[in-house]
Amino acid sequence: MHKTSRPLGRLTDVTEPGRPTVHPAVERVAAYSWRLLVIAGAFGLVLWFAGRVWPALLPLVIAALLGRALWLPNSWLRSRGLPPPVAAAATVLGFLAVLSGLLALASIALAGEFDGVGTAITEAVDDVEEWLVDDSPFDVSRADIDRFREQASESIREALRTSSSSIIDATVLAGEVLLGIILGLIVTFFLLKDGHRFAGWVNGLLPEERRGVAAAMGSRAWETLGGYLRGAALLGIVEGAGIAIALTIVGAELALPMAMITFLAAFVPFAGATLAGVLAVLVALGTAGAAQAGIVAIIALAIQQLDNDVLAPVVYGRSLALHPLVIILSVVAGGALLGLVGGFLAVPVVAVVVNAIAEARAHARAAAAPVAPPEADAGAPAPVV
Repeated sequence: MHKTSRPLGRLTDVTEPGRPTVHPAVERVAAYSWRLLVIAGAFGLVLWFAGRVWPALLPLVIAALLGRALWLPNSWLRSRGLPPPVAAAATVLGFLAVLSGLLALASIALAGEFDGVGTAITEAVDDVEEWLVDDSPFDVSRADIDRFREQASESIREALRTSSSSIIDATVLAGEVLLGIILGLIVTFFLLKDGHRFAGWVNGLLPEERRGVAAAMGSRAWETLGGYLRGAALLGIVEGAGIAIALTIVGAELALPMAMITFLAAFVPFAGATLAGVLAVLVALGTAGAAQAGIVAIIALAIQQLDNDVLAPVVYGRSLALHPLVIILSVVAGGALLGLVGGFLAVPVVAVVVNAIAEARAHARAAAAPVAPPEADAGAPAPVV
């Protein structure tokens, strides 16, 4: 049957008398839409399941991060002839000894100072409010400030309730975290001891034609996680040292606690550094003055620009292979879905997934590339037929 021509812009096409069909553009959009709905539903189901079994997932997350950080010293001990169980136990115990020593030294040096951080920030916020009401060019009243404080407090309480999906008793939450840390250390020991054997066992469960690409994806994901941890730690040291020096120069207090807060905040890219900079400015405002706070703000902004534009591309290199916009959106999405934990884990998870997929695509392209015939060696004797 001859198909009638369809003028451009019509939404129906007639293939048979009285039987209209959907416009190809609408059909294409519908096809993509239901596939995206299925993907979104599967993703939501994964998040729901992760929230239900979070106490069991927390040790695995801790073991993955801690095991990757301790992989190098564990490998060094094994290269010196120590059996895998002894090397893994020595690595974990050595890490606990070093961590305990650092915490003891920090508690001695910082006794009472962290309480001063909260006091300084509160005083700085009060100073800002007084300036807004009395001296600023904006028409802000005390009632507006009180209303804003109440709304902010309510938003924080609502965010805490939403992030945990329910109001969890603090004792139960602390117990779950403590149990997760203990189990995480145990899983870390077995990861350091039998990591290669476990990876080989999992790879052996796959079809033979998939084992090569699975091994390549796992290796790429492991290297990506290591690059993230090394880069975040180095940037945290640089940013923390810069903030501490800035606070010391202007005569502000609490330089060492702010350095530690800045170091920990560096593991949440962009958002963490920005929040730590704002806290440093507030501490300077509360303990030194407005002019000193302005100097700290300028130095903090310069440090962040140096890190984002110069150090971060060099430190991370190709290990993450993520655009800064992707990192920002990942942190925002992770925080919105899982709260503080989601913001912390968003970047390493996205980086691992993206790089593993890139490795799979590279493996597929290499497998699909035509194999060039070997070139004959001019100096070799001709084959005898």
